Amino acid sequence: MARDPQTALVALNRFGFGARGGASGDFVNAASDPRGFVKAELNRPNGGLLDVPGQQSTPALAQLLFEYQEQVKAQRALGAPKVKPDAGMADTQARMMDKVTEAAANATPESVMAPRVEPKAGTASPPPNPPQPLNVIQKTFRKEALARIQRATMADCGFVERLVAFWSNHFCISANKGEPARMWAGSFEREAIRPHVLGRFADMLRAVEQHPAMLFFLDNQQSLGPNSRAGQNRKRGLNENLAREIMELHTLGVGSGYTQDDVTSLARIITGWTFVGRQGQLGAPGSFVFNANAHEPGAQRLLGRTYEDNGVGQGETALSDIARHPSTAKFIATKFARHFVADDPPPALVARLQDVFRKSDGDLKALTLALVDSDEAWRAPLTKLRSPYEFLVATGRLLAQIPDDPGRYLGGLNLLGQPLWTPAGPNGFPDTNAAWAAPEGMKLRLDIAAQFASRVADSIDPRDLLEIAAADAASPETRRTIERAESRQQAVALLLMSPEFQRR
Repeated sequence: MARDPQTALVALNRFGFGARGGASGDFVNAASDPRGFVKAELNRPNGGLLDVPGQQSTPALAQLLFEYQEQVKAQRALGAPKVKPDAGMADTQARMMDKVTEAAANATPESVMAPRVEPKAGTASPPPNPPQPLNVIQKTFRKEALARIQRATMADCGFVERLVAFWSNHFCISANKGEPARMWAGSFEREAIRPHVLGRFADMLRAVEQHPAMLFFLDNQQSLGPNSRAGQNRKRGLNENLAREIMELHTLGVGSGYTQDDVTSLARIITGWTFVGRQGQLGAPGSFVFNANAHEPGAQRLLGRTYEDNGVGQGETALSDIARHPSTAKFIATKFARHFVADDPPPALVARLQDVFRKSDGDLKALTLALVDSDEAWRAPLTKLRSPYEFLVATGRLLAQIPDDPGRYLGGLNLLGQPLWTPAGPNGFPDTNAAWAAPEGMKLRLDIAAQFASRVADSIDPRDLLEIAAADAASPETRRTIERAESRQQAVALLLMSPEFQRR
């Protein structure tokens, strides 16, 4: 058998999405060289990029969105019914009918059924409502979701995809903010997150804060310098949402010493950071633009330093300095270690990651390698519970099921409380055991595990599946539980709920 099965399980579960089924040989490869197996993905050029035929840039998607909105407006003028725009809600309603029933799982992506209207007593039943076609917003969201899930399912280890998910949640937007946010959720991740997961933090920070999806999500397109030409004409002022979240959630962290005056100063500095609207007066619709007419004129003092007014460069310089602030290094190091190692990460590990972040000028590949090279990351027990996204992707990998329709995954994520790209607030989804280990959540996981098991039990021996997932790292208790199961289906479901599968 492989040399180090327990460390192989750490490599696969803590850093990746678990072993793939079939003849992948993931567990054997991980056991023969655990750290090398994890690091292999980090050395692939552009390994974080996601380029799938048919995907479009944010400006191109904006043009599609604006055209669609004009069509809806014209249809309303003619009295035509409105097409439901929310793909996430459609998936939620389908799955909540019976908590991931097979019928819901097999719902086709080409239609969203309109709600049934019950006839009044004594009247004839009306003809059934025909299915309505998915609109361009739903189609785009589902296409982007499918590409992300497929990449995570097929990756060798999945470490880079775990990094993408981590940073995407750190710099999160919510697709429920409005039609542009749902349209741009995937392109935001592709354009602002993926190119930088192994690059420099400062570059990712700039790409994120200048992306139309983030500007729309945190309302910076509405922010006008009170003394700017636009601010004086429109009698509308500052919006501090983006500035506050940059400092509180994206960089420095709560309690790092910045003040409300600093938030206001940063908000003034980034006035004029917006995106081009449908008229295209300042550039291509849906692209980032600096609107000098909305920018607060003059120098601004932020975190003890004065930033002269040189247009867009004022904000870019401020972001660059915030990215290098000691508090940012501490905040990022702590959050990074908490995600991959433990809810209460070892202080020595956090201190080492903080030092690497600071000395490398925010080199995220150096930070990632420092994590993988640390003994603490390998010695810490597998106590963190996989998030719903990690659980569903790991299940698809183990059962060797590459999805061709995102519906089952989107529905499962909605049901388990982690709807894709749709956190409840700008702080993203929680990253602790307490958030995901509630009894109701575990019961729903069991329901989903049973549904997966019902589709594969006839073609898979659960004992063989356990060897693929955990091999000699499986505990005697887990082996006995699977061997004593009343059916293959029950055995597969229990395997998917075992500590060796649920913990990372």
